[in-house]
Amino acid sequence: MIFFRSLLRKISFTRFAIVGATLAVAMPCVARAEALLLVEADTGKVLEAQNATYPWYPASVTKLMTAYVTLKAVKDGKFTLDTLLSVSPVAASQSPSKMGFRPGTQVTVDNALKMMLVKSANDMAVVLAEGVGGSIDGFSAMMNESAQKLGMTQSSYVNPNGLPADGQITSARDLAILARAIIRDLPEYEYFVHIPSIRFGRRVTQNFNKLIGRYPGADGFKTGFICASGYNLVASATRNGKRLIAVVLGASSGQARAVRAAQMLERGFSANSLSWLKPASGTVDSLAPIDASPPNLRDEMCSGKRHKPASDEDEDVVASAGGAAVGGEGATFLVSGLQPPVAKPSEMMAAAPAPSEPISVYTGPTRTGPALIAAVAADADNQTTTTRRHGKKSRLAARKHASDAKSEAKSEARTEGKSEAKSETKSERKPAAVRHANARTDAAAKSTDKSAADPSAAKPAKPKAAAKPGAKPAPKTSSGDSKPAG
Repeated sequence: MIFFRSLLRKISFTRFAIVGATLAVAMPCVARAEALLLVEADTGKVLEAQNATYPWYPASVTKLMTAYVTLKAVKDGKFTLDTLLSVSPVAASQSPSKMGFRPGTQVTVDNALKMMLVKSANDMAVVLAEGVGGSIDGFSAMMNESAQKLGMTQSSYVNPNGLPADGQITSARDLAILARAIIRDLPEYEYFVHIPSIRFGRRVTQNFNKLIGRYPGADGFKTGFICASGYNLVASATRNGKRLIAVVLGASSGQARAVRAAQMLERGFSANSLSWLKPASGTVDSLAPIDASPPNLRDEMCSGKRHKPASDEDEDVVASAGGAAVGGEGATFLVSGLQPPVAKPSEMMAAAPAPSEPISVYTGPTRTGPALIAAVAADADNQTTTTRRHGKKSRLAARKHASDAKSEAKSEARTEGKSEAKSETKSERKPAAVRHANARTDAAAKSTDKSAADPSAAKPAKPKAAAKPGAKPAPKTSSGDSKPAG
């Protein structure tokens, strides 16, 4: 009996310690500037959470809601994947990442979705928004309406691509709810969120979600980055019929967010026999929102040498803390039913993605067979022509710059010469005149000295001019004096 009482006391102490640790993890930790959440896709059960209900800037994970609203419209019969949409001047003016099509270019809903979700093309997000909602404001209203229906109480949208804007806010909790809604409500279109790569013309773009093709069982969703939010990721993976959703907000790099997500997924798939000791955290919907302003990571992410555009095309710079796990990566995790153990998450994310055939995307109406091949070739040729044109313009600009620099140098030289001449004062000119006079005197003196030393060198003096022949001598008197004129 004493033995059983002692055992119960140990179990109670263990449970209390685990509860305390879990609450410590769950408490908001703004200084860490990171939010993490792991849930089961089917049940919504929370397996791990840190700052999960703290408001956050969504960045390009906003495009998951853009895709959800668009695909719901397709499913409801308002549009089809073959519907043609036009690139407006507003869409063309969006900041990178983008496809860079000229205004008036037409793309199908299908191709616009693929470009938006794989390349994170901001211009394609606006194309879809204007096509489905009539305008950015109209579509944003549809996004907010959908968020309210799904129970995303911490989210608000003002644009379809996540570029910096006041009022564009979400949370790890709300993003997990949205990911579950895509899986539940749009199973026939879910393939859009796990395309490994796309090919447009001659250009191949890999999915910015590094788990795709690297982490076993990875099958979604989307990345995002702006300076204020840090590197964000919503990811999912399935093993042995169990699907998990991981959300990472505020990571230090594209690599770090992928490692974080892989670590959480590994822990979720490798739950050990003591998991029953952990207190239930409830479901993602029941997590209590925190009323606060989202942290702004701009100084940390984009100050100094880390200046970056609001784009997912990061440089894969892993910060010093990027490889550290929440709680430590520790020993290699075992995957249920798999032997030998898989590589560590950091090793998986550092490896090259599994080879895959890029999905071709193109402009214009839907095509198949030879027509599709021709459309892809036409985009490739247009791409090459555009590149050459831009290259020619760059060369001409370089030549013009060199010519302008040369002309500017000559002009500066002339200007400097004139300035120097004008700046010479009269007092500076007088000594120069004196110097010239002295030089002439010295030359004359030297000539005289030379004549004295060598008389033969002296030139004979010219004879005086003779009297003019017309002049008659005056008549003289008998005394010899000249006679005055009469």
